[in-house]
Amino acid sequence: MDISVVIPQLNESESIPELTAWIERVMAENNFSYEIWFIDDGSTDNSWEVIQSLHAKNPAVKGIRFRRNYGKSAALNEGFAATSGNVVITMDADLQDSPDEIPELYRRITEEGYDLISGWKKKRYDPITKTLPTKLFNWATRKMSGIELHDFNCGLKAYKGEVTRSIEVYGEMHRYIPVIAKWAGFRKIGEQVVQHRARKYGYTKFGWNRFINGFLDLLSIFFVGRFGKKPMHFFGLIGTLMFFIGFASSAYLGLDKLWSLSQGIPAIKVTDNPWFYIALATMIIGTQLFLAGFLGELIGRSAADRNTYLVSEKLD
Repeated sequence: MDISVVIPQLNESESIPELTAWIERVMAENNFSYEIWFIDDGSTDNSWEVIQSLHAKNPAVKGIRFRRNYGKSAALNEGFAATSGNVVITMDADLQDSPDEIPELYRRITEEGYDLISGWKKKRYDPITKTLPTKLFNWATRKMSGIELHDFNCGLKAYKGEVTRSIEVYGEMHRYIPVIAKWAGFRKIGEQVVQHRARKYGYTKFGWNRFINGFLDLLSIFFVGRFGKKPMHFFGLIGTLMFFIGFASSAYLGLDKLWSLSQGIPAIKVTDNPWFYIALATMIIGTQLFLAGFLGELIGRSAADRNTYLVSEKLD
């Protein structure tokens, strides 16, 4: 199969038929074999009924329905696992992403050999309350990841099928899929300017809580990418250094006291010196960090490879 399209959606029943018809037209014009996966992330409207009716008319339209809202990352993760296309395209269900971009995205993956192409909505129709945080996210992510993309969070992306079947998207990490892909060894990541269309139906799901969570997720993905498989290299190193600093400080205080006594110089008790307690606390914290790294290694080796989500229905 040429293309798998993965579309997470939440209460987008009005736009789904129009989006599906648009994708079907693009696929027919370019003679692509395809499948469309709608991931219903716990919608409370009649989105699932709409997806079922579309599936009855065209079996290439498929769907996964969550029992509750898990978030976009969970939807993408389950969608990726279900795909079978050589190229996987993701887009939002709100008609702000144009399916007309699909042929060029497909060409760049198959002919230019990119692992991932991220869309760049150079001209946006969002309010400044959304565009300003997005610019800050993108700047911080570029600096921390070393990936020169202008729009990490654009929903319109194209992947080699190998990429989507090799990575795991969890929590709120959908914003940083290019970073996850890079850490997984897929380094040929490109960018394409894409059309951003004004929202036609519904309302935006963006909130200020995502602004805060986004930076926390960036720190998390940076840490997990570097130390997720080797937590002892982080916690063990810092813990060992802190323990020896504390031990050396305690030893210095003790030796200093002994030297003072041998010279007949009055000296306060070691336990009356506040530096003794600082050194003792440093040793304790260092030991705890070392144990945290050790436990992290044990947990990492025994943890399940994938998260599981409660799927109530699936159309394939």
